[in-house]
Amino acid sequence: MASPLASPHDTPDPDFADLLAQRPHLRAHVLDGLVMDDVPLVNIAREAGTPTWVYSAATLRRRHAALRDALREAGLAASIHFAAKANDSLAVLRVLGDEGAGADVVSEGELRAARAAGIPASRIVFSGVGKSAREIALALEEGILQINAESAEEVERIAEVAAATGREAPVTLRINPDVDARTHAKISTGLAENKFGIAYGDAAALYARMASLPGIRPTGLAVHIGSQITEGMAAYRAAYARVADLARALLARGLPIERLDCGGGLGIPYRDEIAPTPAALAGAIRATLGPLGLPVMLEPGRWIAGPAGVLLASVVLQKRGQNRRFVVLDAAMNDLVRPAMYEAWHGILPLAPDALHAPLAPADVVGPVCETGDTFARGRALPDLPPGALVAFLDAGAYGATMSSTYNARPLAAEVLVDGHRWAVTRPRQSHEALLANQVVPDWLGAAA
Repeated sequence: MASPLASPHDTPDPDFADLLAQRPHLRAHVLDGLVMDDVPLVNIAREAGTPTWVYSAATLRRRHAALRDALREAGLAASIHFAAKANDSLAVLRVLGDEGAGADVVSEGELRAARAAGIPASRIVFSGVGKSAREIALALEEGILQINAESAEEVERIAEVAAATGREAPVTLRINPDVDARTHAKISTGLAENKFGIAYGDAAALYARMASLPGIRPTGLAVHIGSQITEGMAAYRAAYARVADLARALLARGLPIERLDCGGGLGIPYRDEIAPTPAALAGAIRATLGPLGLPVMLEPGRWIAGPAGVLLASVVLQKRGQNRRFVVLDAAMNDLVRPAMYEAWHGILPLAPDALHAPLAPADVVGPVCETGDTFARGRALPDLPPGALVAFLDAGAYGATMSSTYNARPLAAEVLVDGHRWAVTRPRQSHEALLANQVVPDWLGAAA
């Protein structure tokens, strides 16, 4: 395949062959073009339209199994709870739930989605800094595994709700270890300046307070230092070592600890990053928390779902500027906001077989939304892409559809699950009628002209 051109990065972008080599669920077929598992993506684009999210069930299963096996091989008693904020598709949640995964949720909607997908309440963890009394009551009614409390104020609120409902609340205390995960500032969660968790120095006293409150059963400690962590295991080891020290101090005081929540955040290679492996993460947990002999739990999202998904889009037109070529797609920042929000890099592959081997030239890939920020890539090496040509954004299975919106009154895209040679639409494309259906014009404004 053609060599990559210069990019804004210090090194050339990976070429099409490099991108495919790192993604075993994708391949280039001489006649069918880009194929996910056993399904030509062009078939999905033709029947379901674009933009459309497509997820590989086999990849979800394979990556969950890889993490599960790494934890087992490290000798850890561990459970995996998929972070629903990464992808709350009922089909995705069902696939992972059938593999034995639980769910980590941060809202009533995610809790309801996990239950609707068949994930038992006993495998659900409720995280987040701003749970409402309604959400806490629902969690207790459902009988979930644990609530991760993130402030002294929230502990008191959980106790009040538990008392009012006559239920016992299993509460794990999330600590803020003040550890730099060296990730994007917008997805860092373990520094003292971040809004998450209890200050480390306050945690022991608050845990003891929890043990004295009626309606609360302290279950352990939790930590989560950020998302898309690719800088090795140093930050994890530092955070887990602080958790271990605190756990030893609590146990020495006779306070109960049932399990330790290690959070998530394991990064993936979107471009050419060298991302840590599940084995490395399992090793860090074993070295720091293993000697305590307590069960551990993980809450991965991106690592499992990110590589499993693509976003299909069609070319609306190619615009030739004075010094640039713009490839304008029917997908936009309201669909995939990560490039606009995080300056994120996503691989972009054409679907047509001839385009995968055609000469390349720099192009800015943009959407139709009225924002300059509606830009997916600048100076990307791509072939000629006439109107109607199809492309796929890689590694779009996490924080893609869940972060999409209807900005510019653009309906939400369809979602599809591929499972071997089978595929099905799992969320139909939102219609314009449905987009307007829940809006009401007050009577005093009169009838439309």
